[in-house]
Amino acid sequence: MHESSLHSSLKQFYLQDGGFSEWWLDGYWIDVFKQGQLIEIQTGKFSSLRSKFDALLNDYPIRVVYPIARQKFIVMNDRHSNFVSRRKSPKSGRFEEIFNQLIYIIKYVNNPNFSLEILITSEEELRRNDGLGSWWRRGVSIIDRRLVSVLDRWLLLEPADYARFVDPLCDQQFTNTELAARLKIPRRLAGKMTYCLAQLGVISCIEKRKNAHIFQRTCG
Repeated sequence: MHESSLHSSLKQFYLQDGGFSEWWLDGYWIDVFKQGQLIEIQTGKFSSLRSKFDALLNDYPIRVVYPIARQKFIVMNDRHSNFVSRRKSPKSGRFEEIFNQLIYIIKYVNNPNFSLEILITSEEELRRNDGLGSWWRRGVSIIDRRLVSVLDRWLLLEPADYARFVDPLCDQQFTNTELAARLKIPRRLAGKMTYCLAQLGVISCIEKRKNAHIFQRTCG
């Protein structure tokens, strides 16, 4: 499978002060093996990690690294790969987007060998106007993602660390709709957050009013 430039650059980011790349362990390739820890850099769906966790997580510490682009620059080439333009995307990623993927592996997060590092990045997305891409991009293909820089990072070592996501609500009670409004995120994402945080024991559902579940933070 082709490795994106982003994935390759992030491996080098973690190898700056030592370690081994593409380490073969118990039937699986590990992105980075460093000081006894397995580092998995994931730029796609977390569901692909489940079989690896089932095989390795009880025996080895595994850190999942996930980049989220706060700044994205769209580099457009024509069908012959000639440069056409470079523009800044209006979209700005944020830490809460991790729950779009974390929901697929939430049952593993309570394992003491699991940790998660979220990287907020500046990236370039290379596109080619070749007529072969998705219809919603009018046939434009995404060819590669490139790392420009790492702007910020959060390391989450244990379930209680996830309480920081609901810090703005402190001890308040809230619904998914209220959480979405307070954090300025889509309600669908807020629902994924509350599901995951409840599974981790960070929040609990204390009652239900009509069709709305009422949550309150329980730790942190």
